[in-house]
Amino acid sequence: MQIRDLPYPDPGVPDVRSGPRFLYWLGRNQLGGQLKSLSWGLLHQCGVAGLPLGVGLAVQAVVDRSGGRLALAAGLIALLGVAVALGDTMLHRTAVTNWITAAARVQQLLARKTAELGSALTRRVAAGEVVAVSTGDVEKIGWFVEALSRFVAAALALVVVCVGLLVYQPALGIVVAIGVPVLALAVLPLLPKATRRADVQREKAGKATELASDTVAGLRVLRGIGGEDLFLDRYRSASQEVRKAAVRSARMWSLISAIQVLLPGLLLITVVLYGARLSLDGRIAVGELVTVYSAVTLLLYPLRHVEEIAMAYSFSRPSAKRAVRVLSLERTACAPDDTAASGGQEAPGGDLYDPATGLLAPAGRFTAVVCGDPDLAGLLAERLGGHATSDTDEEKPPSALLGGVALDDLPLITARGAVLVQDKDPVLLSGTLGELLDVPASGKVTAADALDAAQCGDVLAALAQASAGSTGDPMRTRITERGRSLSGGQRQRLALARSLVTDPEVLVLDEPTSAVDSHTEARVAAGVKGLRTGRTTVVFASSPLLLDRADRVVLVHEGEVAAVGVHHELLRTDPRYRAVVTREPDDEHDEHDEHDGNTAGTAAARTRELQEIEESA
Repeated sequence: MQIRDLPYPDPGVPDVRSGPRFLYWLGRNQLGGQLKSLSWGLLHQCGVAGLPLGVGLAVQAVVDRSGGRLALAAGLIALLGVAVALGDTMLHRTAVTNWITAAARVQQLLARKTAELGSALTRRVAAGEVVAVSTGDVEKIGWFVEALSRFVAAALALVVVCVGLLVYQPALGIVVAIGVPVLALAVLPLLPKATRRADVQREKAGKATELASDTVAGLRVLRGIGGEDLFLDRYRSASQEVRKAAVRSARMWSLISAIQVLLPGLLLITVVLYGARLSLDGRIAVGELVTVYSAVTLLLYPLRHVEEIAMAYSFSRPSAKRAVRVLSLERTACAPDDTAASGGQEAPGGDLYDPATGLLAPAGRFTAVVCGDPDLAGLLAERLGGHATSDTDEEKPPSALLGGVALDDLPLITARGAVLVQDKDPVLLSGTLGELLDVPASGKVTAADALDAAQCGDVLAALAQASAGSTGDPMRTRITERGRSLSGGQRQRLALARSLVTDPEVLVLDEPTSAVDSHTEARVAAGVKGLRTGRTTVVFASSPLLLDRADRVVLVHEGEVAAVGVHHELLRTDPRYRAVVTREPDDEHDEHDEHDGNTAGTAAARTRELQEIEESA
């Protein structure tokens, strides 16, 4: 896989049993790239290791006054120089390719898991942690994958040099053969402590990232309640904890680096002293001493890779553990999205039914659902769309049925194509308005129709004014991340327009007009009702303006369907319905039961007032 071929057609099925197993899986899936990097690394390392031999031959040729051997040594050094340059260039190229492709694979896996889990992801893993994994952690994982082949090449080069020195000059070679393994293993006792400190640093950095992400996401609310200073103090404290942990970790790694410099230096001094005595005794030639000395000096370069791989692993292991935590999450609703298993299965049609509550939404009709508990309404809306509502099978309610078919039994792509759920807080991604509405759709509803039904005229005017300096086209005006440049009502209506454009067979809306005024709400209710004619629409709301437009109103009380009818009928006959819709306290129910005629007249008057608002709009 080359960088130009990214993204992967299929990133594969990762081994998520543990962080190390995940790292091994990544390396195994990049075996071709690893072998290329290893080959070029061996060429580079062996070229570097051969230079002392050329230098020693040249020195000995000068001592012996042999011009022919000097020319031969010069040619050998030139050839090794070409090998070093070529190997280093290609090693860097292949190693960086391994890094980027490994990071891209992890990011694709995370994106696929995010799409698979949907809204259930942020209930089980903090959004800030997902951001930390998909940004900083993928780089650490890619670093280890990239450094692995270079370390293996350096280790093989060390073996080659030690064996070569044993053959070339046994007296000094045995000193080097004993000293090099000691140098490589000397830092092992310090690695567990360094790894633990690195883990602490990563954990604190992850928490700080989560705090920053959550603070930015809720910045508008924080400003509204004057909580900016409080959260700034919290983030300042968290960042100071990260700094202290980073300093502690850096101290340990600096100690490891110092040992990696001190011990090779001691080995070099030992070789020089012992070699000088052997040379004075006439047991080795000057050129041989220079060769061994130069070889030991250059051994410091491959030994550096031992420290690097230790650092890369200690930093990537917790990163891989966090990635595995996200990638190991499984959906608790809907069958896995297996393309082969789905075989192009078409979505079923018919009524939408929830066995847990008894809620029935007839096909092709506009159904409004009234819940006294907003949390219950959100869970019920998610269940109607086949979204996970529980992490444990024991607590998981029965699946919603569409046309008698359980949504849990459908492939993910089929279930999502059949039922679209818009929750209370829909997210607008950054981009132009045209890109926002460029979503998979049936093609029967145009963007203009959807925007008109959602009453986005003022939004379009504001966007057109914002883009007046460039094109003046609101569809080409950029919307900031999460639509923060828009008001709550504007964001809500644009999200509703996006849902209407898709034109799903079943559309579930959870409080789609909670942030708009009564006049706009009345027009939105009429627009949605008209645009969704013949399609199944379920709206969770308590607004009389929306309820009055519904073909069928269902009251869900204490987790079960308590009443079914139309808005005016339920206002007159059901005190629990009146309490939710008219915002009356529960202790007034008995009074309503005793004075039904007067209450019904009051409710009817309120409904007429709301209808007058709609007509004036």
